[in-house]
Amino acid sequence: MKFDFSDVFRPKFFGLFRKGGYDSRTFTSDLIAGIIVGIIALPLAIAFGIASGVTPQQGLITAIVAGFIISFFGGSHFLIGGPTGAFIVIVAGIVAQYGMQGLIIATIMAGVFLVIMGVCRMGAIFKFIPYPIVVGFTSGIAVTIFSTQMKDFFGFTMDVPSGFIPQWICYFQNIADISIAETLMSVGCLAVIILWGKVTHKIPGSLIALVVGTVASLLLSRFAGIELATIGSKFPELAGGLPMPKPVAPHFDYDTVKGLVSPAFTIAILCAIESLLAAMVADGVTGKRHNSNTELIGQGIANIVTPLFGGIPATGAIARTMASINNGGKTPVTGIIHAVVLLLIYLFLMPYAVYIPLSCLAAILVMVAYNMSEWRTFKYLLKGDRSDVAVLLLTFFLTVIVDLTVAIEVGVVLAVVLFVRRVMETSSISVLENDHIAATENDEKASLEDTEFLDIPSGVEVYEINGPFFFGLASKFEEFESRRPAGTKVRIIRMRKVPFIDSTGIKNLRNLCSRTEKRGIRVILSGVTPQVQATLHKFGVDKEIGLEYIYPHIIPALAKANEIVSEN
Repeated sequence: MKFDFSDVFRPKFFGLFRKGGYDSRTFTSDLIAGIIVGIIALPLAIAFGIASGVTPQQGLITAIVAGFIISFFGGSHFLIGGPTGAFIVIVAGIVAQYGMQGLIIATIMAGVFLVIMGVCRMGAIFKFIPYPIVVGFTSGIAVTIFSTQMKDFFGFTMDVPSGFIPQWICYFQNIADISIAETLMSVGCLAVIILWGKVTHKIPGSLIALVVGTVASLLLSRFAGIELATIGSKFPELAGGLPMPKPVAPHFDYDTVKGLVSPAFTIAILCAIESLLAAMVADGVTGKRHNSNTELIGQGIANIVTPLFGGIPATGAIARTMASINNGGKTPVTGIIHAVVLLLIYLFLMPYAVYIPLSCLAAILVMVAYNMSEWRTFKYLLKGDRSDVAVLLLTFFLTVIVDLTVAIEVGVVLAVVLFVRRVMETSSISVLENDHIAATENDEKASLEDTEFLDIPSGVEVYEINGPFFFGLASKFEEFESRRPAGTKVRIIRMRKVPFIDSTGIKNLRNLCSRTEKRGIRVILSGVTPQVQATLHKFGVDKEIGLEYIYPHIIPALAKANEIVSEN
């Protein structure tokens, strides 16, 4: 089959202007929504940048560059991209261990992984990741963000170690050093964010808190002599304003790339999950449909290009996407305008960013962590079956106590294991007795073959497989074999409900035939579908069993079995 790149890469923006599909009325809606979303993204970009262990301008650069590229090359009509809280933990860890060069390399590698995922049409796979895993590490990230913000929220001045448990040990050991002024500022800004939501949702409470907190910090400094920690005090090099971003040339070497494979894979998986989840939420609200493979490629391009300007990992953001929809955004133009708005703010207003208090940003991130926590969903999932609860708690505690990278890797493995387990549960083996009527869920809908009486001769066993024939059935065959009485001459394996058989299933079938024939029992296959027949032929199993012992229906198979028994 010839590969056509256009099948997996069809950006929504590219199709807007075909046949006059975009008019001035739509542009007006996109313009208004883009301006509002740009204002909403401003405090979040600054806060995410600082919390990730980089500078505020790097957070803004990410929102500008990645926000533009994700909307320009993405596969969703509505997705707004930029830095998100989900990346704070992993980015801070990479910066602490490998520095900015390591983060740039890891982000570019993650972008390459995302492009490969999109080209390989893996977009649909992420829909199969179990919900408890997504909630587990999302809630875990929220708790981790909350923990990291306690230093600035309460005005601690000591160095805080990494790791959830060491952080809280450090906080309690230094509880006497809490700054009353910083704490009051944090609590006040948090109150503004919460209460402003009762006034209006058009202007975000985080922006109001940012303005109020900055003004209050300046007034306290000038008239009361109370100096609060600000962006300027943490990054004194920004006193002259934010510098223009310069292209960065990463230095790749084998050892660094090898060490960053795991973190880069984590970034890619996290980006894919969060962006496609946001796109699905937007589709559910608007009735549109996104192209998941195109979205992965667009996200990949954004994460390859953004770090070259000093940015950090980016993905689609649910909150900003919903803000765009709620304010009338209709196309990817909204995301492009939001990036332009942030660029204008960066160029003309950001010299005032040095006066923003860190305690105000901590309050904003505490609210972000609360919204991310999904505690109501977490509580609801605890009522589920034991396996889902175990997966939820394992993913959550691995994220909080161990590491997000480990949690993502274990989560992906768990997703595969759970998927295989559920497929195994759909596959079953039954032994049909004489005059057996095959059970159905609804007798009124049963087919003629499902309700037929089978005259099974003495000395003949009929095993019926229901579902895919793969490795999960091996132990079930052995269990049935151990309970069967002596005197069996023929074993019919009925495969009418087997949609496919994989290579492991082929191996198990060969082993079954080998064990059975050593006992002097002849194996006959019945109800073999054309697809299964083709697989048997490919591996040469049909010749090993004998073409004369493979039948499309149970009736001639039983006739052959009766003939064999009579001869013996």
